[in-house]
Amino acid sequence: MLIAHWIVNGLLALAMLGGGVMKVLTPKAALAEKGMAWTEDFSAGSIKAIATLEVVGALGLVLPLLTGIAPILTPLAGTGLAIIMVGATVVHLRRKEPFAPALVLAVLAIASAVLGFIVVL
Repeated sequence: MLIAHWIVNGLLALAMLGGGVMKVLTPKAALAEKGMAWTEDFSAGSIKAIATLEVVGALGLVLPLLTGIAPILTPLAGTGLAIIMVGATVVHLRRKEPFAPALVLAVLAIASAVLGFIVVL
């Protein structure tokens, strides 16, 4: 179970860290130009907040388990990312945009949380 947990967390952390850092560093207008039309529905501050939560969640998937300090934070990070990605799926569905990437990340986050609670507890 621990190996499966590390694989899921590694994949999810890479995806969330990459997307989150890109959204933190890129202005709202540039994100919209890159095809992220959903940014029109959110303020620049909201986009940065979501991106920051993605980065913190990605770090939370790996660091507590890696260091052994408060490992319960790892499944909690997975739960938080699952909530964010379910929200992203809903936004894309409402806007009639492709939602598969957000749905896949939501499923990975749910798997991470479930595996995390099994491994940690």
